[in-house]
Amino acid sequence: MRVDKELSKGSHELLLLKLLSRGDKYGYQLIQEMALLSDRAFEMSQGSLYPFLHKLEAGGLLTSYREDVTGRSRVLYHLTDKGRKVLAEKERSWRAFVEAVESVLRGQAECRTE
Repeated sequence: MRVDKELSKGSHELLLLKLLSRGDKYGYQLIQEMALLSDRAFEMSQGSLYPFLHKLEAGGLLTSYREDVTGRSRVLYHLTDKGRKVLAEKERSWRAFVEAVESVLRGQAECRTE
């Protein structure tokens, strides 16, 4: 089932950073893994992926390098230390968001002690 674009708008950066945290990948790999792991709920086109990757690279969250793979030169993307820190922050924020939405959907407040 595809996810409503309005719901998925803010998640692409988180998802791309998470995929890259598992190892360096080239663009097509990122598109394929995102679709596969989400049961096709998240399908990015190359036209939307590469501007996103360039933005993340410009922000210092990832770097890119060329590598010959089976006779073809590909650009691979690598998560930087800054990217790992941002990923951790985004994961915490995402979990808090999901918990808040779940609380509203259940109609009950979570009792938290701090």
